[in-house]
Amino acid sequence: MHKLSDSDLRSELAKLGDWTVINHKLHREYKFADFIHAFGFMSTSSLSIEKMNHHPEWCNVYNRVTVDLTTHDAGGITSKDIELATLLDANAKKLQ
Repeated sequence: MHKLSDSDLRSELAKLGDWTVINHKLHREYKFADFIHAFGFMSTSSLSIEKMNHHPEWCNVYNRVTVDLTTHDAGGITSKDIELATLLDANAKKLQ
């Protein structure tokens, strides 16, 4: 797994839309109706995350889930992070 080039990362960010790069990590904050929906998002996503064996840095406070993605072994953002961001967006849409 190789770190994405700056141009590849810009291209992928344009496709993702709501994601940014903060501290060399893909970053997004999801907002849900309430705690149950936020926690449901994390629970639902965790099954796919475990299958991918690519775990996010995430935090839940009431109705918000903040996510940061990076591939530590590659020293930055890789296609695996893009794949996980896409999966998380799809799961969030079901609950928002």
